Amino acid sequence: MLRIDLAAVRAGAVATPGLLEASDPLWGGFGLPLAGAVSIRGRFSSAGEGTYFWHAMVATSFHLQCRRCLTPVDAPFEEDLELLFVEEEQALDEDVGCYVIPGAMPVLDLREALREELLLAVPQFVECRPDCRGLCPSCGANLNAGTCACRTERDPRWQALSDLLPGRPTED
Repeated sequence: MLRIDLAAVRAGAVATPGLLEASDPLWGGFGLPLAGAVSIRGRFSSAGEGTYFWHAMVATSFHLQCRRCLTPVDAPFEEDLELLFVEEEQALDEDVGCYVIPGAMPVLDLREALREELLLAVPQFVECRPDCRGLCPSCGANLNAGTCACRTERDPRWQALSDLLPGRPTED
């Protein structure tokens, strides 16, 4: 129930449970990498004249790639949302960080605000595991699967720093 009758909210808080499948048209065209359904448990309440507050727990998982080895990773996501909605008549130019309810809208669809919050929450980088070795910079082999046949050559520009390490034999 993510469509809220604002008249009903004036009488008291409204529960906002919901389950949006990853195939829902709401997500289409935004490139949101959902791996499963989005589960929502929340409460929408009045916070004064023309102002509303939505507190919701959102859980899903994102289908991403490891930043080191490009292996597919499903990253679980769970977050508390605390969003403020203001009717257009009550909104000020300085109202940043809140959602403006256009006109005399009797029913508010929370799904658009939810979509925006999820788009902002997608992790930029994930790793398949903390000790991921990544890809070989020469041949592109996944180093988690084993070593590659590339010969590791040390860049001679770093030799001066290696010579400073105690106990290291110097190369002539």
